Amino acid sequence: MKQDLLTFANWTPEAMADLLELAVTIKQSPASYSQVLAGKSIVALFEKPSLRTRVSFDIGINKLGGHMVYLDSQAGKLAGREDSVDMAANLSCWADAIVARVFSHSTLEQFSKAANIPVINALCDKYHPCQGLADYLTMYEQFGQTKGLTMAYVGDGNNVTHSLLIVGALLGCNQVVITPEGHEPDAEIVAHATTLAAKTGASITVSNSVDAAKGVNVIYADTWLSMGDDTPLATIKDKFMPYQVNDALMTLTGATHVMHCQPAHRDLEITSALIDGDKSLLMPQAENRMHGQNAILTHLLGAK
Repeated sequence: MKQDLLTFANWTPEAMADLLELAVTIKQSPASYSQVLAGKSIVALFEKPSLRTRVSFDIGINKLGGHMVYLDSQAGKLAGREDSVDMAANLSCWADAIVARVFSHSTLEQFSKAANIPVINALCDKYHPCQGLADYLTMYEQFGQTKGLTMAYVGDGNNVTHSLLIVGALLGCNQVVITPEGHEPDAEIVAHATTLAAKTGASITVSNSVDAAKGVNVIYADTWLSMGDDTPLATIKDKFMPYQVNDALMTLTGATHVMHCQPAHRDLEITSALIDGDKSLLMPQAENRMHGQNAILTHLLGAK
C-alpha cells in the first residue's frame, strides 16, 4: 500500500526519530544510497516559484539514481487546464511519485486520493514538512541531539511554524512560538502538537511576548508575508518590527544560534549581521533540505 507524506502529524515519535537517523546516515554515506531510486522517475509539480525546493529535490533525486521531471503549473499553462484528480491519475500512469509545491493543502489531498503513487508535500498553505525535517537535522548536527533543546519561532504563525511544531514535538524539542497578536499559528495544529509533545516530554508555548524566548537554544525567523500574500509590507511593518530577530533579541534570550528557512528579507525579519555571522545556521539548513528529502524519498520508495 502506497504511503504519502502530506504532513508528519500522523507519525509516531519512533518513526520520526528513525527518519531523522536515516537522513543523518544518507548524508554521511551517500554512496550507499546512490541506487535507491534507480529506474524511477519523480514528477515535481510546482504552482509556486522555488529555489531551494526545486534544486534540492532535482539534485537529490539524481544522487539517489533517479530522474526528476519538473512541471511548472503556471508557466506550462497547466493551471486550470484540467482537474487536479485527473492530473494526478495521469501522472500515476508513468511516474513513481509526485512531489508537489502548491497553494492549497486541499490540492495535495486530491492528489493523494487520485494517485496510486506516493505524494510528497513540498510546501502548501498549512505545512512544510520537508523544511521541518531539514531544520531538525541541522539542530541535531549542531547540538548532537534534539530532545530537551528549545527552539523559539519568532514572526508570523504559518506553514513552517506548523511543521516545526509537529516535528519538534515528535522529536522531544521544546517549542516556543512568538507572534504579534492576530498572527498566531492554527489553534488546532497547536493542540495536536501539544498532544504529540506529551508523548516525548516536550513543552509548547505560544505567546505574543519576546520575553517568552528567554533561555532558548535557537531562534527561528521566517518572512512576515508568505508567498502569495499580497498584503502591502507597509501595513504590517510597524506591527512586526518589534519581533525582528537581531543581536538585541539574541542577547535577551541567550540563544546561541539563529535559523531561517529562506528566502530571507535582510534587515526586516532578520538582520544581515545575523544572517552572515557565526551564529547563523541558514546555509546548513539549506544544504540539509536535500538530505532530509532524500531520506523521505528513500523511506517511501526505497526497498524495504
